[in-house]
Amino acid sequence: MTHLPMLLDEQDLAGALEWLETQPPYAIADEIARMDAVQSVITFRLLDKDRALEVFEELDPVDQQEILQGLRDQAFRDLVEHMDPDDRARMLKEAPAKVAKRVLAGLSAHERQMTAALLGYPEGSVGRFMTPETVALQQELTVGQALEVVRRRGGNAETIYTLPVVDRGRRLTGIVELRELVLSEPGAMVSDLVVTAPPMARATEPAEDAARLMRETNVLDLPVVDSEDRLVGLLTSDDAFEVIEAADTEDVARQAGSEPLERHYMSASVFRLSRTRMMWLMLLLVAATLTVSVTRLYEAELEAVTQLALFVPLLIGTGGNAGAQAATAAVRALAVGEVRTSDLFRVIWRECRTGLLLGAMLAVVGFLVGMFFVDPDVAAVVGLTLIVICAWASTVGGMMPLLAKKLRIDPAVVSAPMVTTLVDATGLVIYFSTAKVVLGI
Repeated sequence: MTHLPMLLDEQDLAGALEWLETQPPYAIADEIARMDAVQSVITFRLLDKDRALEVFEELDPVDQQEILQGLRDQAFRDLVEHMDPDDRARMLKEAPAKVAKRVLAGLSAHERQMTAALLGYPEGSVGRFMTPETVALQQELTVGQALEVVRRRGGNAETIYTLPVVDRGRRLTGIVELRELVLSEPGAMVSDLVVTAPPMARATEPAEDAARLMRETNVLDLPVVDSEDRLVGLLTSDDAFEVIEAADTEDVARQAGSEPLERHYMSASVFRLSRTRMMWLMLLLVAATLTVSVTRLYEAELEAVTQLALFVPLLIGTGGNAGAQAATAAVRALAVGEVRTSDLFRVIWRECRTGLLLGAMLAVVGFLVGMFFVDPDVAAVVGLTLIVICAWASTVGGMMPLLAKKLRIDPAVVSAPMVTTLVDATGLVIYFSTAKVVLGI
């Protein structure tokens, strides 16, 4: 048990206050995320106004909603008014209608307008994650004039490290870093320092694509424009990190045959954990009946050579693992941009050869192990089957995520568990068909 919950259980508020004063905002947010709704609100109310906002912005949206529901009107209004617009929009995305209505009603006209504008972009798009609070510079300014603009307007901006440069129609012409302005002569022109054609994103593009573009190009902030290249905001590095983390978390959950949790693992109830996993387990259970059906179809072969049954778990386990490895590699390669859907046939060819090589190495081991337990003919069947199963499983595992991407389905959805289940059934067909040919049954 952590120190803070123990202090709260003992009603030692003085001790809790002392602990909160010595911890950074992210550590406090992590502790709040682990608590139930009552304890989290009590803890949050112990924070002073400025520190409360810092901690609140470190929380996930679902935890923010719980905190807001436990606050009185004035504290509620102060908190939501001082949030960054992009953080507020993300929180409202899945908030109950009652909470969303209360949040919007508590905002000033300016903040409400910015939040509504962000909510107008498609879910999951860059527009939902960007900050509209930017300092844009005109290219006709001198460095001295530009720094004066930054001083005057920078206090209301989320970031001033990357400064978009625009024309009089607010169309993006480039960017300039604050460092360049500070190190340049006051009389120099901004137009001489501007980086033209910088990496940028359309507001309606997927946020994950924009975040990965930032990682590839090593930029601190990414300009976001509308369909006519007018500046609408910046995607900052901290928001990009959150986007990538959320996408990777979702991929890992889906690859394991589960739905991603929307909250901290330690604060999720057993019922919630079960609910995220049950649907996939039911689906995979139904799919696994294919394996039962295939086994029943080849009952005659099993009765003729009962030794074949000994190696069924070994073969379907090896095939499933080979397919899962290929699927995981393909999903990751897609996510980081190393593979495109146009590379489908190249991936199939690579994975087929990889599977054949793996199968050949495993076949030697499988044959030698089989010789200790069964006749040489059956051991040969096992060895040959390993070669074919590994080639087939690797091909299917590498191919399915790319096909899913082509069909606009999340590749992680059809990855490891689905590939394993499919390979189990088809692997048995390969095994028994090989046995019929080699053993003549």
